[in-house]
Amino acid sequence: MPTPVSQRVQKRREALRAAGLRPVQIWVPDTRRPGFSAECRRQSALIAKADRLDAELSDFMDAALTDLDDWR
Repeated sequence: MPTPVSQRVQKRREALRAAGLRPVQIWVPDTRRPGFSAECRRQSALIAKADRLDAELSDFMDAALTDLDDWR
């Protein structure tokens, strides 16, 4: 007789905990929700506008990328 799913899941979780791991629950936006794409476009437009208005942003980003070149 096959092991019930709940028992297999519990066994797997116990093995992961024994390996020093712990479960973490992460909530993310539901990309299937009506209006999601429109909200993404709205927020992207706001960010693009803010970027255009920030004259020092490009210099800051270039400096940050230069710092990453030597990062290990």
